[in-house]
Amino acid sequence: MLLVAANPKDDHHEPGEGHPDQPSRLDAAVAGIADAGIDGAVEALPARPAQRRELALVHDLAYLDAVADLCIAGGGRLDPDTWLSEGSWETARMTAGAGLGAIEALQAGRGVAAIVLGRPPGHHATRDAGMGFCLINNIALAAAFLAEQGERVAIVDWDVHHGNGTQEIFWADPRVLYVSIHQWPLYPGTGRPVDIGAGAGAGTTINLPLPPRSTGDTYLALFDEVIAPSIERHGSTWVLVSAGFDSHRDDPLGDMRLTAGDYADLTRRVMGLGGMQGRVALFLEGGYSLPAVRWSVGACAGQLLDSGYRPEVASGGGGGMERVDGYRAAFVG
Repeated sequence: MLLVAANPKDDHHEPGEGHPDQPSRLDAAVAGIADAGIDGAVEALPARPAQRRELALVHDLAYLDAVADLCIAGGGRLDPDTWLSEGSWETARMTAGAGLGAIEALQAGRGVAAIVLGRPPGHHATRDAGMGFCLINNIALAAAFLAEQGERVAIVDWDVHHGNGTQEIFWADPRVLYVSIHQWPLYPGTGRPVDIGAGAGAGTTINLPLPPRSTGDTYLALFDEVIAPSIERHGSTWVLVSAGFDSHRDDPLGDMRLTAGDYADLTRRVMGLGGMQGRVALFLEGGYSLPAVRWSVGACAGQLLDSGYRPEVASGGGGGMERVDGYRAAFVG
């Protein structure tokens, strides 16, 4: 059974006309699940808001209160890219709570994997600041929730942008391995290979920046030769994915060359990691071409259930392969 947390009726986050993160993104993602033809193997999870004590695992209370107050006042600009409406705070709480609910359902043995489809995205949100369209760091909250229970968590971030917020939250925390493949250079300008964490967390941050126009074969090679061995070495007991689809070749905010078929292959790799049955969850991050989001979410959902659904063929060849050998040497040895 695939657990799906997606509640468009609870989405009241309106960042304004022309903003890339529109409610239609969620509609496209939900349509992708329907396209995959797996209705009989999907359990829809009810929504519930994340509570203040839960959010405090990854965010400062003063920051949370400031966001809530801004929304109560009718909304406004949080940073140059991040605009809030009156309903943004409650929508963000519901999305964050959906992630926790998905983890709890997996822990209860109700599914082989989960996919959390909600807005706004989260991986740019730091402990004390929202940015880059993000308010609550949904995947970090889920990882911290698991880590508090003694689990060791790997976060694989394949969004086209580096997840600076997730990196910051777990910078010195050895319980959580954070691995990011992202376009470089690009917003927010973080995610250098030399950034590896600090203190007890040194070595549990792995950044794999790639040049524009990199294609799926490079991502897959990095997964096989760097990411999978790193997860095994870390002893991760759960894998969470910051599943941004803005590395798709049709996305207007990135310049990578992935297809939905490539996302299917990446998801298959995740599901093929040893011991992760029932311990994998994908969290929607970016992705601003509606057809690409629809195709890509459907492709990932199909692979989570091993249904074979692939709306596009995978791309081959292309920029970035020369980086793989260097990253293998640096992070695997």
